[in-house]
Amino acid sequence: MLKGRSLIEPMDLSIEELDEILDLADEIIKNPADYSEVCKGKILATLFYEPSTRTRLSFESAMLRLGGGIMGFSSAESSSAAKGESVADTIRTISCYADIAAMRHPKEGAPKVASLSTDMPVINAGDGGHQHPTQTLTDLLTIKSLKGRLKNFTIGLCGDLKFGRTVHSLIKALSRYENIRFILISPDELRVPEYIREEILVKNNIEFKEVERLESVMEELDVLYMTRVQKERFFNEADYVRLKDSYILNMEKLEKAKSDMIILHPLPRVNEISVEVDKDERACYFKQTKYGVYVRMALLMKLLGVEK
Repeated sequence: MLKGRSLIEPMDLSIEELDEILDLADEIIKNPADYSEVCKGKILATLFYEPSTRTRLSFESAMLRLGGGIMGFSSAESSSAAKGESVADTIRTISCYADIAAMRHPKEGAPKVASLSTDMPVINAGDGGHQHPTQTLTDLLTIKSLKGRLKNFTIGLCGDLKFGRTVHSLIKALSRYENIRFILISPDELRVPEYIREEILVKNNIEFKEVERLESVMEELDVLYMTRVQKERFFNEADYVRLKDSYILNMEKLEKAKSDMIILHPLPRVNEISVEVDKDERACYFKQTKYGVYVRMALLMKLLGVEK
């Protein structure tokens, strides 16, 4: 039973609960009009302590499409946090006004603190470099919808695997499905953290390999998940210059890719996917954004305990 629960990280949900949310999202995609009033009278608070375009607007769009209302703030400066109010006090106050909250915060663990301070469901909309569970739900729905399955495929995760919270959450979630093989593509400075490698992949005997160059593994991939590589993450500029072009996806690099491979990206992108790739039918990152609305609609319904 998901009603009244908070979602802080993907592992809060069992495989059965994940499938329940994804199945409901599928139903919403097929018959959106049937769900246009299910949250009438309910209010979502979006508490965003750092900037966001897609995640905040996706949550707000989801609630509005369900017939509910929205309120909140889009930066810490426009909230009482600027006056020194604690996260715990903020969430207690907001719970007097709203039925459910989505929180993004630069400090790891802040949404967890909020969830322990209220009976209102709290959804982690991204905390520092830690977790981003609703992006993971979006990714799972996208893969399931476009590939027809959540098992038996090879996924390449490319770019900043050290600080990328979307990558960490996705590895955790996919590690529970059958026969998922990971190829981790990054510079040495941005390798996936030790705890992900040892506690998730090695401990669970999941097949994976780490490489530096995208071109060397392109033909093996069923899914390519791109992320940004930022210059400031490198210890010296020479290493960045040496490797930066390895992580720019263009049509030349796609020549060896499977015809049915799908390309995902949590967005925003800077230059890591050339705009020429947008026209390729394998480019699915804007479809991915659309799926994010549907899966958040399903999640809001489940946590609020409302039905069609």
